[in-house]
Amino acid sequence: MYTFDEGIADVPTPSKPLRVAAYCRVSTEHEEQECSLEAQATHFTQLIEANPDWKLVGIYTEQYSGLGTQGRSELNRLLRACARGRVDIVLCKSISRLTRNTVDALTILDGMVAKGIELRFEIEGISTRDLRIRQLFAMMAGLAQHESWSKSESIKWGLKHRADSGKAVLNHTQFLGYTKDRDGNLVIVADEAEIVRLIYSLYLSGKGYRQIKRHLEENGIKTASGKSVWSTSTIDRILSNEKYKGTLLTQKTFVKDFLDGRQVRNNGVLPQMMFEGHHEAIITPEVFGRVQEMKEQRSLK
Repeated sequence: MYTFDEGIADVPTPSKPLRVAAYCRVSTEHEEQECSLEAQATHFTQLIEANPDWKLVGIYTEQYSGLGTQGRSELNRLLRACARGRVDIVLCKSISRLTRNTVDALTILDGMVAKGIELRFEIEGISTRDLRIRQLFAMMAGLAQHESWSKSESIKWGLKHRADSGKAVLNHTQFLGYTKDRDGNLVIVADEAEIVRLIYSLYLSGKGYRQIKRHLEENGIKTASGKSVWSTSTIDRILSNEKYKGTLLTQKTFVKDFLDGRQVRNNGVLPQMMFEGHHEAIITPEVFGRVQEMKEQRSLK
């Protein structure tokens, strides 16, 4: 996160009109909120422009589903503008839109107070002009963080329950060869399955990842997401995924820290279950096994 210590200006001298910025954010996890981002930006633009004592200096908008401030380019761009004394007031819909991480929230609050910048939150109805702001801010940020933790734990429980019952957790729009039926069962997509078989065949014929990539691109074969350019890492994942032989391995990855929401590989931290013959195979177990043996042999060279 950008820190106010990096600023190059002291506390700004309030000017007339006051320089006002707004920060708007929605989570990329909820596509239905995309219109909300535009609505927030329009609302704050109209609000600022309607006040004769205010001057609009920026509307900072972004879609981000994490809880902290890492990777949030627009928030960090706003903080840089504040640190350099270019903003007098910052408007935001709610504390949770700014950050659900209590430490980050208090760091931002203290930095803005030190720079003489007023921070206002519409839903909570609080501002840095309130002498109780730090206590209120810490409490509300803590509640927002706890809500995120609770939601994360609920999602984990749901995924584990599905895994224990043999239900595949799969983003089929990004997974070549399979989709899901109404009951959540994996079913083969015929034309995509042919691409998977081709990749396995090319590898068994002695071609490496880069040669397979070139073959696919030169023949106009698209990725699962419809892209014309393949990555060698995608090809490696296809050649390593046990789902193609009809097997389901549960909890291959998990979220280690709900604050950053990043998926990490499960190396024995959580229990896993293997379901053989879980769904119709695209690749025979024999072919899959031969490919894994070849991959191991090539890795030793």
